Amino acid sequence: MNLLYLLIPLLLLSFSNDRKEGDFREKQVQDSTQRKENPVIPGDFADPSVIRVGNTYYAVGTSSEWAPHFPIFQSTDLLHWQPMGYVFPKTPSWAAASFWAPELFYRNGTYYAYYVARKRSDGISCIGVATSSDPAKGFTDRGILLEYGKEAIDPFVVEDEGQLYMTWKAYGLDQRPIEILGARLSDDGLKVVGEPFMLLRDDAKVGLEGQCLVKRGGYYYLFYSPGNCCGRGCSYKVEVARSATLQGPYTRYPGNPILSETRDWKCTGHGTLVTSADGKDYYLYHAYSKEADVYTGRQALLGEVVWNSPDGWPDLKPLGEKAGVINNFRDDFARAPLAGAWQWDFRHAQPEWKVEKGALYLTGQPTADNLTGTVLTVRPLAGEYEMTTEVVNPNASLKGLVLYGDAGQSVGIGVAENTVQVWEVRKAKRSVLKEEKLSGKGPVQLKMKAKEGYQLRFYWSQDGKDWKELETGSTYYNGDFLPPWDRSPRPGLMQSGTLPAAFNYFEIRYQ
Repeated sequence: MNLLYLLIPLLLLSFSNDRKEGDFREKQVQDSTQRKENPVIPGDFADPSVIRVGNTYYAVGTSSEWAPHFPIFQSTDLLHWQPMGYVFPKTPSWAAASFWAPELFYRNGTYYAYYVARKRSDGISCIGVATSSDPAKGFTDRGILLEYGKEAIDPFVVEDEGQLYMTWKAYGLDQRPIEILGARLSDDGLKVVGEPFMLLRDDAKVGLEGQCLVKRGGYYYLFYSPGNCCGRGCSYKVEVARSATLQGPYTRYPGNPILSETRDWKCTGHGTLVTSADGKDYYLYHAYSKEADVYTGRQALLGEVVWNSPDGWPDLKPLGEKAGVINNFRDDFARAPLAGAWQWDFRHAQPEWKVEKGALYLTGQPTADNLTGTVLTVRPLAGEYEMTTEVVNPNASLKGLVLYGDAGQSVGIGVAENTVQVWEVRKAKRSVLKEEKLSGKGPVQLKMKAKEGYQLRFYWSQDGKDWKELETGSTYYNGDFLPPWDRSPRPGLMQSGTLPAAFNYFEIRYQ
């Protein structure tokens, strides 16, 4: 009996300690699930590729149907990035559309940009290459590197024992499934000189792309993304396979996927690895925000690759610290040239502009099927924002603000002569939703507010203080039809007609 009395306090103490440790572990899990995963490059920046040269990191992403092509960012810590221009300020002469999945590579003082575009002659997606001695000074296009089957996309270049190899996604090959193929490159990286070999095949027909290769601990690890990349029906994730030789065969990790949907993000995938100066591996990839969804596109996130499992397989951990900075954007058109943030749909109208005396004069030559007009747009960095401008010359052309998905799906508010109107282009039909007469002459201020990236409201003013709303029949206009399959709709300026538009400024402020 006395012994029992002595044991009871010890058992209670043990239970109490176990409970405290359990509480601590539960709190740790809760804290980890509550961490906010922020994009390191906010806004539409799909299929990111990253390299490190010295102490500087460079990243490039898909531009799809926007020009200039392939935006480039630089960083010194992988968390904070600054734009530095584009791979191609002008469209390469051989290319027509679909500027996808660029891949950076550096060797012996030369920067390479391997990229995808469709040929003008037949619309087949090919892999091209461009070179530079300094990314800040632009790249020189070297033309088509590889045309293979129905479509060759997603290039990735790796150096192994002094030899260069390129891998890519291929399909449409003699009724075979999608495959990740590889081939040897010339020493200058500008030609394919070896016979193709297969690394991985999509026998399950679930999709297979966005690959990168790294050698660690005697194995070659192939990171790749199965599933659908884009749009509301996306299903991307990250898996890994490995082989004792570069050419395979590759064995898929039984614990796949190593990265999939999180609390804040969905459809994670298509990234590349980079090693920091202190020897840590990081993975830059894209995903859709669950909050802003497709309306801000696939944004660039960062994860750490950890190799400490007993069997050698990697673990991929998203970084949750506050990294990406969402900055407001304002252009007062104080000087030429035009700010680098502006892009346009190069397929449907080539903008013509000049910056003069504190104003932007915009016009262009839209194609016959373009019902929207000429646009200049910026990447939206979040779904909640307000954009404003001032139209200086209310002439017969329509000019104002736009949320642009494509030439056949857009919406905006503009001024023509003495009338302000809200208009839409939907399913190849243009409609005026509401219009009002201006009360006097002079400049007109316009405003659009966006909620969740697609719910819109429209305003105008003639003094910048007294704002009048043009209502479209409900509290918010529903713009959920706007996003194209593979990119986000973009806010910006538009002009439609024979006379130029003149704008004093453009500003977008995030809420």
